[in-house]
Amino acid sequence: MAEEKTVSQQSSLNIFIYITAFVAALAGLLFGYDTGVISGAILFIQDQFKLTAGMEEGVVSAVLLGALIGAAASGALADRFGRKRTIIVTALLFAIGAVGAALAQTVVSIIGFRILIGIAIGVASYTAPLYISEISPPQARGALVSLNQLMITCGIVVSYLVDYVLAASESWRWMFALGAVPAIILLLGMLALYESPRWLVSQDRIEDARDALTHITGSENVDKQIQKIQKSLMVKQGSWREVFEPWVRPALFAGVGIMFFQQITGINTIIYYAPTIFEFAGIASHKISILATLGVGVVNVVMTLVAIWLIDRIGRKPLLYIGLTGMALSLGFLGFAFSLQNLSSSLQLIAVLSVMAYIASFAISLGPIAWLIIAEIYPLKIRGRAMSLATAANWGFNLLVAATFLTIVQKLGKPGAFWLYAVLTVLAAIFCWLFIPETKGHTLESIEEHLKSGKPLKKLGV
Repeated sequence: MAEEKTVSQQSSLNIFIYITAFVAALAGLLFGYDTGVISGAILFIQDQFKLTAGMEEGVVSAVLLGALIGAAASGALADRFGRKRTIIVTALLFAIGAVGAALAQTVVSIIGFRILIGIAIGVASYTAPLYISEISPPQARGALVSLNQLMITCGIVVSYLVDYVLAASESWRWMFALGAVPAIILLLGMLALYESPRWLVSQDRIEDARDALTHITGSENVDKQIQKIQKSLMVKQGSWREVFEPWVRPALFAGVGIMFFQQITGINTIIYYAPTIFEFAGIASHKISILATLGVGVVNVVMTLVAIWLIDRIGRKPLLYIGLTGMALSLGFLGFAFSLQNLSSSLQLIAVLSVMAYIASFAISLGPIAWLIIAEIYPLKIRGRAMSLATAANWGFNLLVAATFLTIVQKLGKPGAFWLYAVLTVLAAIFCWLFIPETKGHTLESIEEHLKSGKPLKKLGV
């Protein structure tokens, strides 16, 4: 009977852990929804407010400016106020921003509320995975943290579906407003959850940590787990000066570099402007162009699942090479399609297929692997600071791409714009070959020891 009770308790425990991770990962869903929804909404905002290319870029990229600010502040906020409270406040900002953008009467106010949403996204992009990793048992940590990345892609699909359903009525305000629904669910859900035991121990709230661990991991070995957390916290947090020490620089360069190429190869021209690209290709109907974009979002989710399945089987670098090759070829074909002036029906088909191939290639390579690499290559002592720097860099490069896409199209033409991104993708492959290590099968400690040895990072394990 005692054994049956233990199995029953373990089953309930596992369910609770997955529910906790799912609720926290709703922050990822909001991340995806609020970055993706603009792709459809901007078509109707453009029609209503007669935006110039510069104004359109401003509306689209406003959320990225906010995300850059939020990402830069996220580490300090999560450490000062706790993971749970930070996510709760983030959920509130998501809801206020969604409703505010929906009610906005001017372009400036839309931009203001989108910046607020961006701040929430920037904080959530750091805090939600951190919270999930700290409440997860070691044997399930990889899958549960990956749930956040999966929810981001699901949020993008949901935003495209909402855009499609509301396209006929041109209800861009409702496209924004519906983002408040998952935000409220996240807020209420987090109120019912426990704070991260690791953070509680760091604040010397040992009894609260013991209570949280008892409910999250069960009553066995709680004191032993607290002792392990206390031991890990004895590693003194490194300073910003230590982040830039010579032996750390190869990892810093690799992390910021892969984030640069993740964005500069054009992913968010697709996420934010896919319907616009399809209209460039001659699809006149807003609704049909959004429907094609919905297909792109579904491909993104499916291939992210494939990446999660493959990443520990065949390794990081093989997936990077496969994905980057597919990205370069699809961007090349997309540019070629736009260079064909007299094949309108063929252009539409090539454009849709090229964009889907590009998204599929990105989803199995740079999409998840860039985030994984920055979680693996930094030494423990400065990991938090280095990861927050790489995250802020990611949002900065994201902002650069989103704020220049339409201008690049005007200056270089549609073929030239996509050929430029294709060339940058080839450079990304060269960068990965020269500077990114294969971390599959290596412990975080062995990666740190390799860095300290002074050997090139790419020769990890060689």
